[in-house]
Amino acid sequence: MSYALELPEMPPLFGSARDWSRELLLSLAAGTFLGLTGPFGSYRNTSHLGVLAYWVGTTLYGALLLGLTVRPAIGLGRRRGFPPWGTFGPSLLLAAIPLSLGCHVIAARLWPQSVARIGLLGWYGQTLVISLPLALGYLAGTRPGTVSAPRPTPVPDATAGPKSRCAIAPAFWQRLPPDLDRDLVALQMEDHYVRVHTANGSALVLLPLRQAVAELPSSLGMQTHRSWWVCHHAVTGTVRDGRNLRLRLKTGVEAPISRNNIASVRAAGLLALERP
Repeated sequence: MSYALELPEMPPLFGSARDWSRELLLSLAAGTFLGLTGPFGSYRNTSHLGVLAYWVGTTLYGALLLGLTVRPAIGLGRRRGFPPWGTFGPSLLLAAIPLSLGCHVIAARLWPQSVARIGLLGWYGQTLVISLPLALGYLAGTRPGTVSAPRPTPVPDATAGPKSRCAIAPAFWQRLPPDLDRDLVALQMEDHYVRVHTANGSALVLLPLRQAVAELPSSLGMQTHRSWWVCHHAVTGTVRDGRNLRLRLKTGVEAPISRNNIASVRAAGLLALERP
């Protein structure tokens, strides 16, 4: 049995729908809080409802803008091996430019006299202060999964010899009666059904043979006939009847070999016990 390590997955560059839902809700809550407290002297402007509407609208606008700029910049930097702070700082400084300009235009329409007292540089600084907590959330959210101790997942060993036992996925066995053992021997097509042969019996499953074979590891068996698939480890000998060949399996069942498959069966070493 070999093992395949589960490599950590990077989050999507622009975030998932769940990320956006969470961040927009947090932005709505933050905007409501800012609207009720009125930072940077905004509480002195017009009605409380106008201040609340301004902060809720601008925080949602900021979440949208930063989510489309800062988050993908951090994620792309991580994927290319750059330290997160190396992309976080520049992307935030650049994103704050259109964000501060947009907020300035909105505020100038609502409170032209108050906004005139604040220069663009001061407005830009205020925007950075408000945007920093949200941007730090993106910095944490684009972090890849833990890589220090990945859990190994067992997978079938493709190099195992023909005598190794078939390692079948649990989903395959769920179609069979629970009292049937898990030592697969062969599959036999019967009309629209497949008869699954195991070491202690067999059962019919409503399933095309083609689909059943596709669910099995290709290295652990092969199709010998259009209606038969056999597990390598189950072959105990060969029966010749004139020009016809059959594989004898450990349960006594004999699986036919079509003429088109004789060469591939022989190449797989299943005719090693063939009698002249």
